[in-house]
Amino acid sequence: MAKGEGVEQYSAANLLQKPTSPDGIKLAVKHEQVTRLSVCNKICYAIGGAPYQITGCALGFFLQIYLLDVAQLDPFYASIILFVGRAWDAITDPTVGFLVSRSPWTRYGRMMPWILLSTPFAVASYMLIWYVPAFEQGKVVWYLVCYCLFQTLQTCFHVPYSALTMFISSEQKERDSATAYRMTVEVLGTVLGTAIQGQIVGASNAPCIRGELDEVKEFNSTAAESDMNTTQTHVSLAETRSAYLIASGVISAIYVLCAIILVLGVREKKDAGRHKSEKPMTFFQGMRLVMGHGPYAKLVIGFLFTSLAFMLLEGNFALFCSYTLGFRNDFQNILLAIMLSATLSIPFWQWFLTRFGKKTAVYVGISWVVPFMILIVSIKSNLIVAYVVSVAAGISVAAAFLLPWSMLPDVVDDFKVKNPDSRGYEAIFYSFYVFFTKFASGVSLGISTLSLDFAGYLTRGCTQPEAVNLTLRMLISPAPIVLIILGLIIFKLYPIDEETRQGNRKLLQELRESEQDSETDSHEMGSTV
Repeated sequence: MAKGEGVEQYSAANLLQKPTSPDGIKLAVKHEQVTRLSVCNKICYAIGGAPYQITGCALGFFLQIYLLDVAQLDPFYASIILFVGRAWDAITDPTVGFLVSRSPWTRYGRMMPWILLSTPFAVASYMLIWYVPAFEQGKVVWYLVCYCLFQTLQTCFHVPYSALTMFISSEQKERDSATAYRMTVEVLGTVLGTAIQGQIVGASNAPCIRGELDEVKEFNSTAAESDMNTTQTHVSLAETRSAYLIASGVISAIYVLCAIILVLGVREKKDAGRHKSEKPMTFFQGMRLVMGHGPYAKLVIGFLFTSLAFMLLEGNFALFCSYTLGFRNDFQNILLAIMLSATLSIPFWQWFLTRFGKKTAVYVGISWVVPFMILIVSIKSNLIVAYVVSVAAGISVAAAFLLPWSMLPDVVDDFKVKNPDSRGYEAIFYSFYVFFTKFASGVSLGISTLSLDFAGYLTRGCTQPEAVNLTLRMLISPAPIVLIILGLIIFKLYPIDEETRQGNRKLLQELRESEQDSETDSHEMGSTV
């Protein structure tokens, strides 16, 4: 059925069955028009997803190596910052989702004020993450506070933005199309984040300490160095720190620009919200209702494992390329190859899930990366092979980006069909999914950095002990592969296939037509009176 066909058929049938006033006809035509989104609307909506991915990509790929080699924190403290920051971020997601779901409607909508007000504070805290304070005592607290503050403010942007998918249109096809636009822009955002951060920072790499491993270890413990070497290292390190600040400034400017385009170019639909007569829900009522929905729980748990796999790969790939493969001066270009490949693959996966179904796309897309993970750790270091693996991995990364956000609206629709009297839970659905993905990210970063500490990671070392290289290989290949397999097994239990999805679509279409009929009748009665 083409877009708007159901509304047209309904309107024609009702014109034959009963006399309809001009106002009723106008109302039906208006309803048909508002369910459609223009290309401009979809692009503006999609651009709003870029800030989260640009900053997330920069933090995911570079924060660990920044804390270790630029801010020169002990790996143990770096692991605490990464884990606690992400854990705090995960906790704020359902909290913000609950608050958003209870927010009153304003002239700008229910989601837009959150997005607009959080943006300036988010970019300020983001820049502070990449600033190295002059004091040594309390540096760990500085990064922990700045990181947690940014994650909280970004949550105030991203949770309402994610839930906005359900408020831009009532048509499933329109939402799927807008989601495809969004995923394309978001993966492009990861390319932009990788390019800006990688190229600016890559031109001024943090200097490493050359020498035997025991000499490097002795340097780390005593901080002893000749006067000439100290001066040179200080200048180079200062340049590297400036490069990180410049990169954060450019990314912050893009963040603000994208937020402005989103707010000006997207109109939030009020009729998708809850009824005024409904009583406000409590946090635990919303959590029980959402997490008690079986398809949602299976979807979230499945993507929890697969997200953890890809985040292990993301968080450790820069270190793996720099030390284990020996591509210290090329790692930013290898990361860029992954993101470019992912961007170009999004249209293919959108076609694939439309042609073969979303569950099939999950199995094919996410498992695609497994042989290449095995290849990269099995062969001798080779730059050409590294680029080939990066391009192949990017294809799977695209599927991992697109599919969760494409399947979430299906779960929300299924919930609406089974709970037709429950409304206003969209933000909670999205916030809990973001909660689990961020929790996975915190676990992956915390475990990774702590494992490197136990293996004997040498801060700013040009080479690392064999135990560190072995740990990086384990974090890049065997661990993610096991997590992917577990996630795909859970997806076997996910009940919403294409037949169920289309059935829900028809039921919701009938429900909307019924509501439109009631609205038209009420309008006609009011006009008669």
